[in-house]
Amino acid sequence: MKEIIIAIGLILFLEGLLCALFPSKIKIMSKFIENIPTDKLRITGIMFTILGFIIIWYMKR
Repeated sequence: MKEIIIAIGLILFLEGLLCALFPSKIKIMSKFIENIPTDKLRITGIMFTILGFIIIWYMKR
């Protein structure tokens, strides 16, 4: 459970850092994401989830 909380903290840290360093790029990317079809976003999200799981699994093994 402690590792999950650390992982969530790391995600929040990285997202906050990106927003702080590149606010105008984040706005542009947000507008770009609005134009992507929902199905493509869902597939991309699933792919990143699987990739993240594989990385975590490999590192913990």
